[in-house]
Amino acid sequence: MDVYPGVTNSDPTKLQERHYYLLSELQTLVKDLPSSFQQRLTYNTLSDLALALIDGTVYEIVQGLLDIQHLTEKNLYNQRQKLHCEHQGLKQDLVRKHKEALQSCKSHNLALLKSTQQTEVEALEVRVREEQKMMDKKIVAEMDQKVTDQQNTLEKAGVPGFYITTNPQELTMQMNLLELILKLQQKDSQAELL
Repeated sequence: MDVYPGVTNSDPTKLQERHYYLLSELQTLVKDLPSSFQQRLTYNTLSDLALALIDGTVYEIVQGLLDIQHLTEKNLYNQRQKLHCEHQGLKQDLVRKHKEALQSCKSHNLALLKSTQQTEVEALEVRVREEQKMMDKKIVAEMDQKVTDQQNTLEKAGVPGFYITTNPQELTMQMNLLELILKLQQKDSQAELL
């Protein structure tokens, strides 16, 4: 089944027309990027990207990666919210316990009780901070792994400009390439509806 009707591997004319169309659209879309990125996206790079996009497979891969990323983000957000709620519950339990202890405390033990309670509050605050810090590190590590997985998948799919890197400039370039792909996919989808 052809993703784009009339474009088959056995019809070089249609493939060439599709390539020129995609290349032209990419050249137009690139003009919206900052000039520093425009300079790095040579004609050859855009032509290679247009070739990679010709049959629509890359669009499906990008959409799949986007779906996985959104699910991962939602899951990580829910985990963090759950931890936050657990911490709120612990704090409320401690406040309740402290109020009950104060109500039943004899006046000669009040100073000691307040000191003990302050120590408990501080210990809980340290625990909460540490657990949040560990959760945040886990989230960052998991999102970094998702980026690596995405880079690897797109590299294996033959999408130009994609390879495993942590270089911020290269990551920004890859994000710009993904933005171009998504905008072009959206244009293609709208054109198919007409």
